[in-house]
This record gives sequence, structure tokens and C-alpha cells, in this order.
Amino acid sequence: MFSDPFSHLPRTACRTIEMQKGDVLFRQTQTTSGLYRVVSGCVTLQRTGLGGDTLTLHRALSGGLFAEASVFSETYHCDAICTAAGSVTKIAKVDVIVTMQYNSAFSEGFTRLLAVQVQQYRAHIELLAIPSAKERILAAVQAGYLDATVTELATRINLSHEACYRALRGLCDDGRLIRVGRGKYALP
Repeated sequence: MFSDPFSHLPRTACRTIEMQKGDVLFRQTQTTSGLYRVVSGCVTLQRTGLGGDTLTLHRALSGGLFAEASVFSETYHCDAICTAAGSVTKIAKVDVIVTMQYNSAFSEGFTRLLAVQVQQYRAHIELLAIPSAKERILAAVQAGYLDATVTELATRINLSHEACYRALRGLCDDGRLIRVGRGKYALP
């Protein structure tokens, strides 16, 4: 395991923000000021489509980073909504940029984190490319995506919640999943 690159930043670069469910950390088009790491709880990055549908772009849990692109962007590209109470560490954009210029250990460590995320995003794109709702949901369950509500799963894998519930029921009928509680499913 690699060391935490953010340990190379000045202490003043990071500040903790306590969150309640429903809190908004930033909105799309707001001027960027930093990236974030979840300490506890959950933050969902969302964008509302032209038709009014909400698309979940990313779901950050404990230890997860989000808004990394803000380091090189003038504005945030989505909304960051707290979906489970907890706290986040806000990491100042200016300190990240300055430290990247003179600290190779920080630059390498930060780049490693971003590379791992690129791999995870590519795997997510592969999952979204599965045309069958049942097969997409089965792949999502196998990948551990069903760790919140079915409605949240639906937004993460780009299905309507109705299609998600139908596919889950079909997978149970086929014996490929077992319903273990309300909104809870497991592999047989």
C-alpha cells in the first residue's frame, strides 16, 4: 500500500466539514476551491439531465475522493450532495497546485490515486454498456453496488427505478438473486 500523498500538504490545506443528510457541499457552475475526501458518511455527485432526471456520476464513501478535477477547473461540473451524515476533509486547491510543483512524492502519490480512479471509472463504464437491465443489475450487485437503496442503485447504473425493480424481481424469479429483505438482495 502506498502512503497518503495528502500528508505532504501543509496542515492548513485541509479542513474538516461536518455534514448532515441533504447538505450541499457545492453546486454545478460554482467556482472551485478544492477537492474532498470522505471521512465518514456518503457524498453523491449528481447532475440533472435536460429531461429533469438525476444522474449519479460518483458515490464517495469513507476514504473516497471526489471533485479531483476541480484542481484544474474553474467551476464544479456537478452537485455534491450528502446522502448519509458524516464528515469530509476539504483539501485546498491552491495548496494542491503549489505542492505538485515542488514535491515529487506528493505529485506521484496523487497521480497514483487518480490512475486507480481512472481504472474504476472504466470498469463502471463497462458496466453501464451492458444492454440488458437484468445483466447490468446482476453485474452491479456482483461489484458491490447495491449497498444503499434500490433507487440509488438505479441512478448509479442509469436505469429508471421501475426498470431496476422489475429486473431485480426477474433475477429473483430466475434464481440468480435472492431477496433477503426490503430492498436487500444477495447472490445465491
